[in-house]
Amino acid sequence: MKAVTWHGKRDVRVDDVPDPILKEPTDVVVRVTSSGICGSDLHLYEVMGPFIDEGDILGHEPMGVVEEVGAQVTEVKPGDRVVVPFNISCGTCFMCAQGLQSQCETTQVREHGTGAALFGYTKLYGQVPGGQAEYLRVPFGNTLPIKVPEGPPDDRFVYLSDVLPTAWQAVEYAGVKEGGSLVVLGLGPIGDMACRVAKQKGVANVIGVDLVPERMARARQRGVTVMNVRDSHLVDHVKDLTDGRGPDAVIDAVGMEAHGAPVAKLAHQAVGLLPDAIAARFMKTAGVDRLHALRLAIDLVRRGGTISVVGVYGGMADPMPMLTLFDKQIQLRMGQANVWRWVPEILPLLTDGDPLGTEDFATHHLPLEQAPHGYEIFQQKRDNAVKVLLTP
Repeated sequence: MKAVTWHGKRDVRVDDVPDPILKEPTDVVVRVTSSGICGSDLHLYEVMGPFIDEGDILGHEPMGVVEEVGAQVTEVKPGDRVVVPFNISCGTCFMCAQGLQSQCETTQVREHGTGAALFGYTKLYGQVPGGQAEYLRVPFGNTLPIKVPEGPPDDRFVYLSDVLPTAWQAVEYAGVKEGGSLVVLGLGPIGDMACRVAKQKGVANVIGVDLVPERMARARQRGVTVMNVRDSHLVDHVKDLTDGRGPDAVIDAVGMEAHGAPVAKLAHQAVGLLPDAIAARFMKTAGVDRLHALRLAIDLVRRGGTISVVGVYGGMADPMPMLTLFDKQIQLRMGQANVWRWVPEILPLLTDGDPLGTEDFATHHLPLEQAPHGYEIFQQKRDNAVKVLLTP
């Protein structure tokens, strides 16, 4: 089959690889019909080389049709249309029962002290072949795939794999009451969708912050107040819109892709020049993250407010302004999205109309063979690329 594979920094290719096969009686094989390129895939594209091998299959936002099922699979059958969550969870352990599928005890990668395994995402998360491919082996066939109805196009449902539950959890963790105020830092796919979810949930004052004109325009079209992160008086202007206090909550949807931290940017680039064994140790122990967005969130949020971190951070030793966090009595919530925790709440919004605008959310639909181009324009923010979907 054809699959998108990693070959080095900014070097992804579409290769011929062996077809997946059933390994366990609860496995299923899915014929992929759509698969997204995620912002966190760009971390592999840029700086996570020490934890990935040449030829690894990328991608963790797939959906498709069940092609084959193991002997013990009873909940799905060949021909069923399914979305595959990005985190691989058993659905039956203690953590899954708490709605913490991203911490699944069955698939935790204990060798690296990390949470649940992920599709297509480095040795740190199990090095499981990903879904930017023609076919995908999916474990836990009775509990992991999300069955979706026939009829609407893939664009209606594919974001259940990651974008929708990630944005939904970010808004839930922000905890803004109906009529309250929320700032979303970063209007890429997750930030954009978080704005839509917040408005759907009744947050009256949603303010989006970015610097890419096309992304700002998309949010503005959906009723979001938009500001430029390069505004030197941004904090004051946000306070003017929030009764002089600052917003009830801030979502950091940027993470380590943030602009504005040149020293940390150089650290990121330096990691890419180190031998893998040394770079891996460096990334686990040194502060290579660019904390501009998180520090901005701390400045913006009102006293007693909440910061919900959904942007991915990778360093282990970045200094945090603990005195300010304590003095402002800020609540801080974060973590990988627990996909199945939110599916029952999200799915009705996808089957009864399309209030979140999923069908026109993607800016680019490309055949799988053009994946390298898709990565390039997404990483470089060219050609108005906000969300790229690949079609095998």
